[in-house]
Amino acid sequence: MTTIRNLKELEGAPHATVFEGAEPKTIRLTLDAGERVEPHQHPGRTVVLHVLEGGITLHLGEESFELSGGDIAHFDGDRSISPVATEASTALVILARTPEERD
Repeated sequence: MTTIRNLKELEGAPHATVFEGAEPKTIRLTLDAGERVEPHQHPGRTVVLHVLEGGITLHLGEESFELSGGDIAHFDGDRSISPVATEASTALVILARTPEERD
């Protein structure tokens, strides 16, 4: 079965689930300039964050990374994550179960 969604038509902010109940979990993240997501983790997941437009400072534990449109970050969901928008931003976040969690 093929499902096609338009990211701009999804409801929910800052998080909107792209494919309800599907794996890997896929989320559209929209943040206004200066808006942040409080530090949190995604245990048992591998995370891919693709900045579609705007700019995000990605805090991963004690490290920070400056991302802009087109940049993709890949990291372990056990790390503490806190994205902060440096300008109005949209990103696609994919949370894939680690092999241990799939069994």
